[in-house]
Amino acid sequence: MKKDWYAIEGTPGPQGVAWIEEENAFNFALYSENATGVTLLLYGERDPVHPVRELKFDYLRNRSGRIWHCRISAAGMNNAVYYAYKVEGPIDPARGHRFDPDKILLDPYARGVFFPPGFSREAARRPGSTAGKAPLGVIIKDDSTFGWTDDKKPWHTSDKIIYELHVRGYTMRPNSGVTPGRRGTYAGLVEKIPYLKELGVTVVELQPVFQSDPQEGSYWGYMPLNFFTPHQGYADGEGRHDTVNEFKAMVEAFHRVDIEVVLDVVYNHTTEGDQDGPTYSFRGIDNAAYYLLQEDKRFYRNDTGVGNVLECAHPYVRMVITDSLSFWAREMHVDGFRFDLASIFTRDSEGKINLQDPPIITEIRVHPDLIDVELIAEAWDLSTYQLGKSFPGLFWHQWNGQFRDDVRSFVRGDAGKVATLMTRMYGSNDLFPDDMDNVFRPYQSINFVTAHDGFCLYDLVSYNIKHNEANGNDNTDGTDHNLSWNCGWEGDDGVPDEVMDLRRRQVRNFCAILFLSNGTPMMRAGDEFMNTQKGNNNPYNQDNGISWLDWDLLKKNHDIFRFFKLMIAFRKDHPSLGRGRFWREDVKWYGVGEKPDLSFNSRSVAFCLHGSSEEDDDIYVMINGYKEDLKFTVQEGAACQWLKVADTGLPGPLDISDRGEEENLEDLEYNVSARSVVILRRPMAGPGRA
Repeated sequence: MKKDWYAIEGTPGPQGVAWIEEENAFNFALYSENATGVTLLLYGERDPVHPVRELKFDYLRNRSGRIWHCRISAAGMNNAVYYAYKVEGPIDPARGHRFDPDKILLDPYARGVFFPPGFSREAARRPGSTAGKAPLGVIIKDDSTFGWTDDKKPWHTSDKIIYELHVRGYTMRPNSGVTPGRRGTYAGLVEKIPYLKELGVTVVELQPVFQSDPQEGSYWGYMPLNFFTPHQGYADGEGRHDTVNEFKAMVEAFHRVDIEVVLDVVYNHTTEGDQDGPTYSFRGIDNAAYYLLQEDKRFYRNDTGVGNVLECAHPYVRMVITDSLSFWAREMHVDGFRFDLASIFTRDSEGKINLQDPPIITEIRVHPDLIDVELIAEAWDLSTYQLGKSFPGLFWHQWNGQFRDDVRSFVRGDAGKVATLMTRMYGSNDLFPDDMDNVFRPYQSINFVTAHDGFCLYDLVSYNIKHNEANGNDNTDGTDHNLSWNCGWEGDDGVPDEVMDLRRRQVRNFCAILFLSNGTPMMRAGDEFMNTQKGNNNPYNQDNGISWLDWDLLKKNHDIFRFFKLMIAFRKDHPSLGRGRFWREDVKWYGVGEKPDLSFNSRSVAFCLHGSSEEDDDIYVMINGYKEDLKFTVQEGAACQWLKVADTGLPGPLDISDRGEEENLEDLEYNVSARSVVILRRPMAGPGRA
């Protein structure tokens, strides 16, 4: 019986390797626009150097458009478990072509990556063959070994609390309490779920989990090798199936307790770096198609700061990105994505900014597998800052770097920051306006004070100078660019008690302002117990105690943990804070008296947020950023109507009260200590309320 042509020659889709059950065969498909020849290499389990079969594609039979493809029966696979390609083409860097027939190349669509014993990044950088030294793709026949048990997608709105963490660093220390074999893994995170629930987290945002090059030296993971495979170094088990199943089990465990999982994803560059970097995959398959090049095409654009930029305006690159997102959403059940340096998505094929209709932004938003997925942009790169309405992803959330900077500046004690603090706490309507032409929502602003970039919260109040000596290649001179203040003493050696007391107060101030602000709050793991990196504000390459959370500090600083926990609970109890709209007429701004002081030297402000429209309590907040105590007068109601929730000027456990245990205010005049925040609430059914 005559077979159809595609059963002999293969089809151009789907990309990567696909098992065709009815034909008992595998289909292979690889995009390369400028290649003149492609050879598929199949490897057995025990010999990653010598292929068990080589199949050189005939362009008349095995090429459709710009995609090379073939179909191989199971019997013809010769028991192969790994695969790779050799790709021929012009070796002409001046035209952007860097084909090298000696290089063994990883399929961009590989669903598993195998690193042979001889794996060598250095060999991939040098001329010559990389046989036995290059990463290989894993051939997947059945990818359904994990059984989802009625997995349900969580969905949080006004109670959304994002918690950014690093999979390895979160549990790597023995004092994390995690089972030894599971420290630094996806399974290790599952063991910390009771802690996360106690804290009140509703969303975990994982720093990059895409497979990276284990010899590249980037602990953070922002140098991806492949977009379709979870990083094996974060798995307790061995092998591709163990890694995938462990990741899925982690997601399912989080979902079971109503916690969303968001991935920090990097689609703007790869681990191949600049012209001196290794050739693993994209560069050897079709350098000119995958990467944005300078006018002199021998060199790469570097808007990311790490050596190269993917050409996200290219149709095929866009397809790789959307297919990858679909894979993680559909098959791995993740709930959202935070896009590293998302402004790269707005660059056209020449590297110019296109804010009108960048196709990748629209394609992500309308993709059927991504309709109900949360999209978060880091709306900047090295040379452009598109925060707020400038970014063309109208429905996307965005990391609000302006919130970070303005809040840090105010809490540090800088002059002229009262008005900007008011704007940030209101929801940053200057950046996310809700006029007729825009109609943004305040929750699109991801408010944060710290993230993986820059000082952690304790170091923010403990160091003026960055101490990055351990990084080896990072400047250690000068002040940190993230508006830090050491409270009068650099570091921890011999720190006076009064300085430490001020630092703890400042940590509580940052926490209070973050969770009292309209928008979506995000915090960094470990800030809730004053974890420290000893002044290192950029430990991207520190896979050691500098970056691993020190859980002994949870015991030492349990009062700070309690403050964070109760502030999160307070925010959840009061949906009036994190509304779907701006506060508008429900908020009244005051100062120490009846009017806010917006003068340059002012460092204090107060407000009353009325909650009746949200069926919520009223909230009164007094903020003193001045170096001396200030006497505020509460401008609304009688003293007996107000309950004191928190006063950051007091030590724990007096700094904050559990709900139902607050004490009534005794007088409308309240002495707010220097550099402190006071929070009051007036219950809906409180005494004397109309």
